[in-house]
Amino acid sequence: MKILFVTHASFEQPGSIEAWAKRHNHNTSEVRPYLGEFLPVIDDFDMMVLMGGPQSPIEIEKFPYLIDEIELVKQALKQKKRILGVCLGAQLITEALGANTERSPNKEIGMYPVELLADAASDPVFGMFPASFDVMHWHSDMPGLADGVVLLAKSEGCTRQIFRYGDRVYGFQCHFELTKELVEAMIKHCNDDLIAGKYVMSPEQLMALDYRAINAQMDKLLDYLSSVN
Repeated sequence: MKILFVTHASFEQPGSIEAWAKRHNHNTSEVRPYLGEFLPVIDDFDMMVLMGGPQSPIEIEKFPYLIDEIELVKQALKQKKRILGVCLGAQLITEALGANTERSPNKEIGMYPVELLADAASDPVFGMFPASFDVMHWHSDMPGLADGVVLLAKSEGCTRQIFRYGDRVYGFQCHFELTKELVEAMIKHCNDDLIAGKYVMSPEQLMALDYRAINAQMDKLLDYLSSVN
């Protein structure tokens, strides 16, 4: 399988997603539109992974390359490509589906639980997850709720955490892919985000966390997506 990573910052990399791809001998490529790199044509990949970043579709005029990404997502949806969006990436998927990104009710940075919603019981991946589980967060926005999107999970601080569209498109406002090394880089580059709040952990708390369990959960979704015909 050919996997395209679309990244939006040097410090927000695919993390455990890339590690999974390497273990399963998938071909991977990365494009960095924020550095002026051009997006590939639709036939160059089987699966697209849109990563997070400091940009916001709410201020898309500041980041015009996001418009091109949204157009590529629209093409990928039409061709039924596998798509995974993380944080900003999830927002870009719902933008492509016609829903505007919104501000999250709360900023969330740290390891906090999400609660599965009723539709998760029949989901091919999250139907096997516990009703509540911890996952990593680092966001101030959240995806819009587009027609056809099935909302699967919420958190106390944000009503839209995980969604599915069709049988091969998932969006995570939260993060399953982060590793301690990536979090350390985010602390360095996004330190201004770490203003004390109800759902904001300190750098010391973030660095003390064990990320292996959420990475294992990420693997379950990737195993499913790679199996879809």
